[in-house]
Amino acid sequence: MKRVAVLGATRGMGRALARRFAERGDFVAVLGRGDDEVKRSVADLEARGVPGTRVVGVPCDLEQPESFKPALEAAEQRLDGLDTVVVTAGAFATQEQLERDPALAAKVLTVDFANTVLFCEEARKKLLMRGGGTLCAFSSVAGDRGRSPVVMYGAAKAGLSAYLEGLDHKYRREGLVTVCVKPGFVRTGMTDGLKTPPFAGEPEDVAQVVLEAIDAGTPVVYAPPVWRAVMTAIKAMPRFVMRRVKF
Repeated sequence: MKRVAVLGATRGMGRALARRFAERGDFVAVLGRGDDEVKRSVADLEARGVPGTRVVGVPCDLEQPESFKPALEAAEQRLDGLDTVVVTAGAFATQEQLERDPALAAKVLTVDFANTVLFCEEARKKLLMRGGGTLCAFSSVAGDRGRSPVVMYGAAKAGLSAYLEGLDHKYRREGLVTVCVKPGFVRTGMTDGLKTPPFAGEPEDVAQVVLEAIDAGTPVVYAPPVWRAVMTAIKAMPRFVMRRVKF
């Protein structure tokens, strides 16, 4: 049985993954913003969880780094321990939107890279103080290669992926297991209104893949798994080809 804090558990992939944890009896701390959304998510997980499952709600906002440490401390206290921290929260906008709106670009770059790293740093310290644990964060296939439709978003996710790999190299021998999730296109609220590409995934299916990776301590997981082959092919393409394609 795990004691898990999930930042972003109120919607999308975070909600789907938190449900998987609760349904098998893990204790879950729902970290999110908006009291009503957190309360609804807690009630949903309590209804889905097996008897004895403990679910708590803790306020935390990825745009407010000052909330990170108190949230993790509250989760640890209310779950009587903490051995797994998952970060699914993030921000997204299209490249065209980011180019038109510098304030939005600053928000996406800050939330998806700097603030996510700062949250992971608090989680890293917390887990290592307890002798180790699992830190899982959602990056993206967009960070695997510079591509014209996701220049800025991809850059933020590339930085996050590099950070998570560095953590794995430095701290796994000390007991910190780092899992970097690289989703392809998943049908969630974040992708509403976007053209659906081939190999699009459903949150519940992706959540199962991620859950298995967390249990196994897999350093990098593509979800849906087909994206590993897709991105291997994309990374092998010469630059002159990448300049001409639209993906």
